[in-house]
Amino acid sequence: MLVADLSSAGDAELEDTAGLLVDLMPEGWPTIETARAAVTESLAEERISRVALEEGVVVGWIGGLKLSYPGGVWELHPLAVRRDRQRRGLGRALVADLEERVRERGGKVVYLGTDDKRVQTSIADIDLYPDALRLAADIRNLRGHPYEFYQKQGYTIVGVLPDANGFGRPDIFMAKRLEPLP
Repeated sequence: MLVADLSSAGDAELEDTAGLLVDLMPEGWPTIETARAAVTESLAEERISRVALEEGVVVGWIGGLKLSYPGGVWELHPLAVRRDRQRRGLGRALVADLEERVRERGGKVVYLGTDDKRVQTSIADIDLYPDALRLAADIRNLRGHPYEFYQKQGYTIVGVLPDANGFGRPDIFMAKRLEPLP
């Protein structure tokens, strides 16, 4: 596997990357046109856009966007690994690569949101408002939600936005500090 900048890829790789979004995240990118627009947007100077290639074929994609916080915060968005290549270390490799690119640009923190649109956790399908932070602290993975993948990469749940995707469909916020405490 080779991890490379998407900006140096050809048209076929850009199309493969857009196809990943439509296949894996149709809630966010329901058409190839919306996915193409997202891929094109990821090529902007202030972004990071990296692909995992196997024999010249895109099998994974990760993106990063510098946020406007003074502490060097970047958002990881999106992460997509082709279904037949999942659970083989590609996602882990892409996250590590993104973190290295963020460090090279002076970044200190990586943040992400991981939606629960499919009721995969114990904090979905309930009213989080009475005590969102306690409920988030006691989260359980019911059906393979990716927050546990990110925890294995060193990310911590730092918050939750109740009803971000409709009632009972929260966005789970996670972050990782990339350098030791001063």
